[in-house]
Amino acid sequence: MTTTPTKKAPFFRRKKTCPFSGPDGQAIDWKDVRTLGNYISERGKIVPSRITAVSQKKQRELAKAIKRARFMGLMPYVNNDMDSGAGRGGR
Repeated sequence: MTTTPTKKAPFFRRKKTCPFSGPDGQAIDWKDVRTLGNYISERGKIVPSRITAVSQKKQRELAKAIKRARFMGLMPYVNNDMDSGAGRGGR
């Protein structure tokens, strides 16, 4: 008995555009902690550009601004607000 393969509808992914590029894009500033916080995971890591759709050039600028804000004490290096017993090594 043979089965005929069913055709699935093609999945079209929306092309994301960089929020920092273009004439009306916002500027990347290390003092703007609210904007930089959108590109930090809940664990305190910098979110990759394939998820945030930031262009390669702007991702480098964004990472540098986040690192500068961390060094200046405006942003934490690690987020310790999570449950201490939930993760690995929580004592």
